[in-house]
Amino acid sequence: MTDTAPRPTLEAVAARAGVSRATASRVVNGGDGVREPLVARVRRAVEELGYVPNQAARSLVTKRHDAVAVVIAEPEARVFADPFFALQLRGISKELTAHDNQLVLLLIEGRDDHARVGRYLAGGHVDGALVFSLHLDDPLPGLIQHAGVPTVFGGRPGWSDGHSEALYVDCDNREGAREAVRHLTALGRTRIAHITGPLDQTSAADRLDGYRDMMADADPRLVVESDFTPAGGERAMRELLERRPDLDAVFAANDLTAAGALRVLRESGRRVPEDVAVIGFDDVLPVAEQTEPPLTTVRQDIEEMGRLMARLLLRRLGHRGVAEDAEGAPSSVVLPTTLVRRASA
Repeated sequence: MTDTAPRPTLEAVAARAGVSRATASRVVNGGDGVREPLVARVRRAVEELGYVPNQAARSLVTKRHDAVAVVIAEPEARVFADPFFALQLRGISKELTAHDNQLVLLLIEGRDDHARVGRYLAGGHVDGALVFSLHLDDPLPGLIQHAGVPTVFGGRPGWSDGHSEALYVDCDNREGAREAVRHLTALGRTRIAHITGPLDQTSAADRLDGYRDMMADADPRLVVESDFTPAGGERAMRELLERRPDLDAVFAANDLTAAGALRVLRESGRRVPEDVAVIGFDDVLPVAEQTEPPLTTVRQDIEEMGRLMARLLLRRLGHRGVAEDAEGAPSSVVLPTTLVRRASA
């Protein structure tokens, strides 16, 4: 048996700092109205004693939990297999950690999970939510609105049910797709196929629109819908080769899809880029660098998008150190894309 030293109390902090318990509580729990010299004394006492604030008591004072829900509308197997999500979560985590907020990860495995997530958000466990990978028929936006939780979305919202003022962070998917096809046409390619993502997501729909902007007269058989996965890319590429074996280029809606397409092209005896040039979207490393050949792709700064989502939410919540460095109310952000040239096109 070993004795455990008692945890320091708020009363001990107040005594060490020479202030009242109420003053120590306001400083420790983020309240206002305490003169700076007293704040310094209390903080010094906290450090010397190793005092850890009680989160429940702190929430009563600040009306905040210092916790943010990150809701990904995809099943676990998809989230942990796609490096896109890891990059976005890393950006979110870095920003939340820098402002002493906790990340609570919620995944949607099936339709029954929507009600569970809605109940959690409405239960007052978190201060706000970051939500991405939504599909057009997803009930989450309505549940979030009902819960009254401040929210920032990853990706341009595609619904039209009163969420027109929703805050979001996205990249310029349409222009990125235009740039990809523009590059392929500059290489002299004329039979350019497009493997889309799931078209109930705005990112995939915008990339298809960008392709069509540049290929208005293209054979409809050159477009196949897929699902942002390598297996989906393989299936779509086989279908394209059956429809149009004379195709000379492929623009894939993401890098994982492009990786699957490259495997099928190699199996079919097509040389890349000599016979078929291939471009992806995302510039997810190491995927884009480890395909054979290395993948030319449209880069979006995924980690920065995650960071900006968290920053927008913290600004909306009025978090200290975030709102003070920007003017006016937070607004949605659309980041530019760039073409990264490697060996596949």
